[in-house]
Amino acid sequence: MPPLAARVHASPLLAPVIPTARPAARLRASSGPRGGGSVRRGALASEKPAAVAVAEKAGEDRGGEQSPYDAIVVGSGIGGLVAATQLAAKGARVLVLEKYLIPGGSSGYYRRDGFTFDVGSSVMFGFSDKGNLNLITQALKAVGRKMEVLPDPSTVHFHLPRDLSVLVHRKYEDFINELISKFPHEKEGILKFYGICWKIFNSLNSLELKSLEEPLYLFGQFFRKPLECLTLAYYLPQNAGDIARNFIKDQALLSFIDAECFIVSTVNALQTPMINASMVLCDRHFGGINYPVGGVGGIATSLADGLVEKGSEIRYKANVTNVILENGKAVGVRLSNGKEFFAKTVISNATRWDTFGKLLKDKELPEEEKNFQKNYVKAPSFLSIHMGVKASVLPAGTDCHHFVLEDDWNNLEKPYGSIFLSIPTVLDPSLAPEGHHILHIFTTAGIEDWEGLSRNEYEGKKEVVANEIIRRLEKKLFPGLQDSIVLKEVGSPKTHRRFLARNDGTYGPMPRGKPKGLLAMPFNTTSIDGLYCVGDSCFPGQGVIAVAFSGIMCAHRVAADIGLEQKSPVLDAGLLGLLRWLRTLA
Repeated sequence: MPPLAARVHASPLLAPVIPTARPAARLRASSGPRGGGSVRRGALASEKPAAVAVAEKAGEDRGGEQSPYDAIVVGSGIGGLVAATQLAAKGARVLVLEKYLIPGGSSGYYRRDGFTFDVGSSVMFGFSDKGNLNLITQALKAVGRKMEVLPDPSTVHFHLPRDLSVLVHRKYEDFINELISKFPHEKEGILKFYGICWKIFNSLNSLELKSLEEPLYLFGQFFRKPLECLTLAYYLPQNAGDIARNFIKDQALLSFIDAECFIVSTVNALQTPMINASMVLCDRHFGGINYPVGGVGGIATSLADGLVEKGSEIRYKANVTNVILENGKAVGVRLSNGKEFFAKTVISNATRWDTFGKLLKDKELPEEEKNFQKNYVKAPSFLSIHMGVKASVLPAGTDCHHFVLEDDWNNLEKPYGSIFLSIPTVLDPSLAPEGHHILHIFTTAGIEDWEGLSRNEYEGKKEVVANEIIRRLEKKLFPGLQDSIVLKEVGSPKTHRRFLARNDGTYGPMPRGKPKGLLAMPFNTTSIDGLYCVGDSCFPGQGVIAVAFSGIMCAHRVAADIGLEQKSPVLDAGLLGLLRWLRTLA
């Protein structure tokens, strides 16, 4: 093999190097050389291909009264794994079916030449040890897991038009003082806007978060915390951009708030529900951004291990092609190899487009899904670049996360217009060979820009677009970046579609126009009895903390429906009817 400095190649992005199995479930050190084949400190929480991969049995697992499973979960993204583990912790028997070789979806990992790459975002919300919105911590705890984390002193460093530079410090006071120093004439407006964010966050953080579709839970929370519930109800149909404009007039500052929302939702503030914005704009200071030792992929691996220890199962290379219906009820799934599995309920962690367009392709699209697709379109995918670079190219004190929009605010939402960069080795050097760093670069891209190309054209285009992105980062942040690269892999929207089973590579829904907050977002139940959805195309939307919330809500609702949680059928029917009516208004 050529020396590390010479290995710049284009092996398939996201295709992992699967480590050999070993039983250890805790992070542990290794005496092996850095960059070699042995596992160093910070290796993923489980070095098995993923949890305990159960061998497929011949024949069928028949549902109904004798069903061995209370729930089948299609897909092992964070939303699906949180739903599965929450159910398993309540005593349910769950089967998770994952198409790929490892769990996690876009929160997975892969390895190349001594580098451990996060597939998706390295910015981890909901990973603190306090409050009720530390949803990743709670999900791990439910199955007896805890991960070592590294606190990030900042969330992101913005590099914006007209040389506007804003560092989002971990400490709220430091961030707000820096922002006011850039816009002193808008001090009052800044304090009022972010003050409302805190009002919403504190209301959310005071509640025990469960399914908003379960009336006994809702009434219980309302009687215990009426003011907080009324606060959330008031802001539920509102968007961050409208509220910001009530207090702020400076267009550059409003554009900055657009960028704040964009890195969470891939849309501007006028299209971002205020509740979503408040969750992340405050949690980054309340609990802080905390990076899991060994990489983000350890979260999914730990959840999968915990699931198995609770007596449930996860199977890999299990490609679900159909949801099986009997008398209009979801009773099981069929795999691409013809095998069938049955359960009392089916939870789809696929996008709603995949769920109703592929897994239920022979069934007419339900009316509420027509309404969803009328209100929302697929958010764009990404061009992603994973690189190993020489450590010398990064100045001392380089921040972990950066957002770059150099010249024109109008380019914020355009394909390839803005760049998000993570350097997780700033926090955890064990992810790379000694003397090297990882750069993980994202920029939005539509799949239509990558269709209809020959193989040579496709590979050539990836190289041209990636080199232009690298050139921009070299000019703005890191002179000499191009020459420092020792490993580079580029993924297009087609890559994300192929390896992550994302419809057209999308990472969730995007409102067609200006939405009424979160009113139009579908919840976990569907119009098909026994079928539930979880993930970023359900309330409350995109982002790790949001899909974890979706998983917790889904598990609570399913548990109530199968008798593991108390429910009221009369109140239940009334609440579901009200929620569906509200979505038609939106």
